[in-house]
Order: sequence, then structure tokens, then C-alpha cells
Amino acid sequence: MTDTPMAPTEPAILDFLATCAAFYPDDAVEAPIDQQRQWYDALCAQFDRPLPAGMVTQDDRVEGRIPVRWYRPKDIRTDRVLYYIHGGGFVVGSLDSHHAICAELAEQAGAELVSVDYRLAPEHVWPAAHDDAFAVLASLLESGRKLVLIGDSAGGNLAAGLTLRARDEGLTGIVGQALIYPALGGDLVSGSYAEMAHAPGLTTSDVAYYRAVLQAPDDSPVAHPLRSRSLAGLPPTFITVAHFDPLRDDGRAYASRLAEAGVEVWFREEPQMVHAWLRARHMSDGARIGFEALCAAVTRFAAQG
Repeated sequence: MTDTPMAPTEPAILDFLATCAAFYPDDAVEAPIDQQRQWYDALCAQFDRPLPAGMVTQDDRVEGRIPVRWYRPKDIRTDRVLYYIHGGGFVVGSLDSHHAICAELAEQAGAELVSVDYRLAPEHVWPAAHDDAFAVLASLLESGRKLVLIGDSAGGNLAAGLTLRARDEGLTGIVGQALIYPALGGDLVSGSYAEMAHAPGLTTSDVAYYRAVLQAPDDSPVAHPLRSRSLAGLPPTFITVAHFDPLRDDGRAYASRLAEAGVEVWFREEPQMVHAWLRARHMSDGARIGFEALCAAVTRFAAQG
């Protein structure tokens, strides 16, 4: 019997992890919040890239208070809007942290994209982030636009929760959702939470820290989508997870439950990837392939009539 590897072997991903560690220490969650944000902003800037040719961006506010950023590619092929919600454990991240990722998704799908700068914990605990994201969602749907929801990590949690709340409140117009290594409310003690407890890039103790900071109620299915009694009636869903990630089985379990509920679902597990691999899409073959699959799914959702 061979031992299951606990870390990737792809050289480019190992280089990616080394670069990340140079900007964002493994024990970053032990530092003051302001220091965490400074480290994260520097990390994001390291992986930033020029916008695609002809891409136009515009910053705005929803309800006069929630910052959003619009991305308009030169070639728009659909009237569907992509709505991106960034990750960062509900503690770090901004309109700038996922700037190039948003631009490239919009470019690949030929669609306008809007991203949201929701309020962060610990200054603003649950449900501030969700309420901000929902206000933007409601504003877009009220304008008559049809949407594809996209979120990574904490943003994947928010995106999944938004689709549940929209379903329960009778809001229509979400034509698909793409969840990227989402945090969906797993038990923190079994499956990948145990197997990948010390995974590079994100540990189970990190996940526990972010949950504690957010202060979401344990019995809320919007905060913990895996705890929803029913997933029926949700839009077509694409889920991608990293093998070396304590959140991996959250995505696996959610995909399984969606399928059981009759929801059209596509699931990918990136075999050499770690949490936050989106940032490695221009340096790792595995991340590039994973990003191409994400773009293809988003493009499909945006193009469907």
C-alpha cells in the first residue's frame, strides 16, 4: 500500500506556493487584520496582469454604498451578465484583488462582468457580506438582466447562498453558477478536512478561524449551503475543487446533492491543484487547464438561450 500524497508535485505549483509564501506567511491568520490585508494586497499585486486589449472598466456603487466594478470587453457576444464575488475568507480581498481574473473571465465569455466589494469581517460580521452581495444581485435582476454567478472560496460560499436565497424569495434570472473551491459548511473533522488538514495554501485551522471571525449562525443554510434541506430548483452549476485543499469535499458533496436534487451539474477536481490556484493560471499547466474549463462553463451558461 502506498501513502496518499499530502502535497502536489507539479513543479510550477510548487513555485507558485513558494511565491505565495514570500508574500503571505503560512501563519498569516495569527497576525492583526490590517497586517493580513497588507500581505494579501501585496500577494495579489504580484499576480496581477494587464487587461485584455479593448477592455473597459468602470467603478460604481449600488444603493449609493456598495462598491462594484464593471468590466466590458471589446467583443460582447451575449446580454447575460457575469457576477463575480471574490474570495479571501471574508476577511481580505477587494475590487483589486481579483481584477485580472475578472477581466479574463469577461474576455473569454464575451460578456459584461460586475464584481462586488462587500464588507469584510471582523468589522462587519454575518450577514453583512451576504447582504451586500444580495443587494447587488437584486439590483441586477430588477434591471431585467440575466446573470451567471461566479465565486471563489468565500465568494463561492456567498454565490451558493445567494442562489438559495433567490430561489426561496422567488427571484428569477440566475441562469447558472460557477463555484470555485467553495467553502460550503462542511464539518471540519472528516473527509478532506482531516486528510488535508495541513495542506499547503490553506489549512483546516485556517478555515475554522475564518468561520469564527464571520460569526454566521450554524443553522443557516444560506451561510452553510450544505446544510440546506433541499437543493431542488437551483440553476445549472459548475463546481471545481483542488485536490490538496481541506475544502475539497465541500464541493464534492454539494455536486452530489445537486445531482440528486435533479440540478444539472458539472464537477471537476484538479488533481495537482491547491487552494487559490486561480492565481497560478499563467504559470501552471494544471491551473491553466482548470481555468480554461471554468471559462468554458461560464461561456456556456452565458450563451444559453
